[in-house]
Amino acid sequence: MPDLVVPPLGESITEAVVSVWLKQVGDAVAADEPVAELETDKVTVQLPSPVTGVLASQAVTVGATVRVGDVIGTVEAGKAQASAPKVPASAAAASAAAASAAASASAAPAAASTAAQTPPAAAASTSSASAAAAPQKSSTPAAAAPQKSSTPVAATPAAMSGAPAPPSAPFALLKLTPSQRAAAREVGAILQRAPAATAAPAAAVSGPSGEDRLAQVDPRDEVVAMSPLRRRVAERLVQAQHEAAALTTFNEVDMTAVIELRTRYKDSFEKAHGTKLGFMSFFVKSCVAACKAFPGVNAEVVGGHIVYKKHYDFGIAVSAPKGLVVPVLRDCDALSFAGVERGILTLAERARTGKLSLPELSGGTFSITNGGIYGSMMSTPLLNYPQTGILGMHNIIKRAVVSGDQVVVRPMMYVALSYDHRVVDGREAVSFLVAVKERLEAPDRMMLEV
Repeated sequence: MPDLVVPPLGESITEAVVSVWLKQVGDAVAADEPVAELETDKVTVQLPSPVTGVLASQAVTVGATVRVGDVIGTVEAGKAQASAPKVPASAAAASAAAASAAASASAAPAAASTAAQTPPAAAASTSSASAAAAPQKSSTPAAAAPQKSSTPVAATPAAMSGAPAPPSAPFALLKLTPSQRAAAREVGAILQRAPAATAAPAAAVSGPSGEDRLAQVDPRDEVVAMSPLRRRVAERLVQAQHEAAALTTFNEVDMTAVIELRTRYKDSFEKAHGTKLGFMSFFVKSCVAACKAFPGVNAEVVGGHIVYKKHYDFGIAVSAPKGLVVPVLRDCDALSFAGVERGILTLAERARTGKLSLPELSGGTFSITNGGIYGSMMSTPLLNYPQTGILGMHNIIKRAVVSGDQVVVRPMMYVALSYDHRVVDGREAVSFLVAVKERLEAPDRMMLEV
């Protein structure tokens, strides 16, 4: 019986989350037909059926984390059996209840007849068994009491200062909606009673744990679990902070020449190449030239070695519905301005529609992020680990600057370079950013490659 095996998911990706089962047990599937969707930190991957047949089993549930090579289900090869008609849940429940009642009614006379013929010792044994089963059919008032309580748990100043804590904090008392409960369970949070008074001194020293803080959540607040993508992005960013010696340097660019050149040729450029002339192509081409001059920014640390990349595959940060992704534009040094613009447009559209493939998200050597489209004036971009450099673009604002001996108004942009100090020294980082600035302020240098 063929297995459904988690396939290789791309560079540095070892696990995924089962986001949805597209087929249920008993459903017919065709060869190569998607059966489940696996969500990674970069992209959603569909897992196809290896053969034509019927989905025989699901080894994991939605939301489970799986690793490359894990078996998550099986497919029974062969012709699919006709599926039974689906009965509404309410009708099925009613039918089950009716069948149970009928079974009980038919069993009653037999039970009475059997009791009449049963010896006293056996009758006592039967009575004990019935008594043991009775608690399963009814609940005691004590068990139901917490559900009837109407006093919500609150982290009051008195409680924090050592006053007696409430007896319990079940889901019902916290007034969480079903979706909020599911979110809390997904992140591994168990809502429990508030810390007792004896634990108050320790809490004052070490601070409340995540579970304690979640237990004290205000009923008016919303509890939402982090998505697999967001959790993985968080892990990678923390990894970058721990494993790289990240530092950021800043400069400012007078965008006058780029804006004038773009204004002069944008119409003819679009007619000739079928795409608009944006700012990103100028930044990509200037960063290629700067990377060639300062190769440490286009590198990677592998163990005790530095790998200087001789190809220029730039990651371009794009906002997608599920979060930030960084698809890679290949061979930027060989692309024309039109090629850069078309490539970025294609990647952005594929990101927004969820059609990016794993190869399009891996293997970048340097990254560019543009917070200026959201109005950011200045930021310190985080490294896209294991890359050693990332350029941050920002908003273009007209400011008064000194040109020669005069104060003039110019469209200015702050730019930032975050770099790995293990590979790139401060002198190189500053010089890299100056090289970018000089080419943007005199774009004809990029045309002449000087």
